[in-house]
Amino acid sequence: METLFEVVVFLAIATFGAALARRLGLLAPILLVVLGLGLSYLPFFPVVRLDPNLVLVGILPPLLYVAALETSVPAFRLNLRPILLLAVGLVLFTAFVVGTVVHLLMPDVPYAICLALGAVVAPPDAVAATAVARKVGLPRRIVTILEGESLVNDATALVLLRVAIAAAGAAGGTVGFGYVAQEVVVATGGGVLVGLLGVLVFGFLHQRTRDPLLDNALSLIVPFAVVFAAEEIHASGVVAVVVTGLGIGHRMPLLMSAASRLQIGAFWRLARFLLEGLVFLLVGLQLPEVLRDLDEPIGRLVGITAAVLLAVFLTRFVWLFPATYLARLVPRVRRRDPAPPVQVPLVIGWAGMRGVVTLAAALALPLTLAGDRPYPRALFIWLAFAVIVATLVVQGATLPAVARRLKLPADDPVQDALTAAAVQQQASRAARERLDALADSVPATVAERARQVLENRTNLAWERLGGAARETPSQAYGRLRQEMIDAEREVFRVARDAGRIPEEVLVRAYRDLDLEESLLRREADE
Repeated sequence: METLFEVVVFLAIATFGAALARRLGLLAPILLVVLGLGLSYLPFFPVVRLDPNLVLVGILPPLLYVAALETSVPAFRLNLRPILLLAVGLVLFTAFVVGTVVHLLMPDVPYAICLALGAVVAPPDAVAATAVARKVGLPRRIVTILEGESLVNDATALVLLRVAIAAAGAAGGTVGFGYVAQEVVVATGGGVLVGLLGVLVFGFLHQRTRDPLLDNALSLIVPFAVVFAAEEIHASGVVAVVVTGLGIGHRMPLLMSAASRLQIGAFWRLARFLLEGLVFLLVGLQLPEVLRDLDEPIGRLVGITAAVLLAVFLTRFVWLFPATYLARLVPRVRRRDPAPPVQVPLVIGWAGMRGVVTLAAALALPLTLAGDRPYPRALFIWLAFAVIVATLVVQGATLPAVARRLKLPADDPVQDALTAAAVQQQASRAARERLDALADSVPATVAERARQVLENRTNLAWERLGGAARETPSQAYGRLRQEMIDAEREVFRVARDAGRIPEEVLVRAYRDLDLEESLLRREADE
């Protein structure tokens, strides 16, 4: 009962923090981390010991799954080269640089466990990247690259972490090439296979399910089922969840009914909001636990921490510029994808926030090395925590200002509206042909009503090209219809209160009016 009470309290604080961040115009992840740091010093506040398995198996899979569901597979495929350069190349580069720096500063510590620390701090966090990038309003392609990187890089880091820990625990501190190759093949290849199997199995179940509630429940089960299946064969659960999410999301229009898609979208928005808030709050609350066993001299602690932070920060930029521009020396790459302005790698380099996966991986470091040999585990956990807080608070807080200062070329809303209107024109033509073919099977008034709805939708698409300088006919209709809906709601409420209609009638009427109002608001926001 006490644990349940604490969870409710944490969720309430996370919700309050997110609401306060919106009111102050701040990024919620940053405010929640700072709030957690402050609360951790209150004597009456419960001490939180984060279980790494809870994060890696309980929190990360649903967050990765919903991010993959919303990721465009064509855009992901189009940007596969930069995504893999960041998610695989940069993670390995960062891990080896950080591992080397730490080993140079602490030569008595085996290189293998230093490399494990490098793997811990190497991957930018999926939750932080998605939450911050979308809030800042970065160009669409940059958001796609950052999201794609954050979907895949955890798998690279966790595989490298597993190999490095095995090497640290082995006699002599080394493992053979065969073991490394086996780990990579099993983790990556096995994860892809499990993910594809998840697409087939759960795609089939979604296609056969017509009840939105059952579809919703099934969607909640998917990430956990895929992760457990992958872990059972020692494959990468991260890769499996991402592959399943990409496949299900790409085929969602063919697998689910409209009601299921609407309900699943609403459910995952709420789940992501609560989990993201809880994750960042928990990161801040770990400070007492991180400091508990730390006994390094303050001068040595500051020096090592500064060196690791500098290595994490610089490696991203050192990797990004050659990875961005050297590839364009190949004519085929240059023709297909011209070199971006220098602002693009700069802002991607600045968006390297770490998060809860880094902390969970640090907490999963072994207690001792081969032969029960000790190593500064508490210091390593502190270094991981310092990287999280520094990148989130410093880079995350300044990312909006950096993006504005760099004056990134924004996505052209006119071009987006023009493309949408052109496709809507084609869709309207197809709908009109279907209507003409079926018009004789319905009353003339019904066919005319359908034609009017189709014409209104087509007009709305073209009206968006006119900008917001004046009120369009659709906006005027929305304003007028909103007033009418409010009047209808009041009549139903008064009738219910007077006992003239039962509660069930009110609920049905409100549901229809709420759906119409939601559509009006969506059209007004676009």
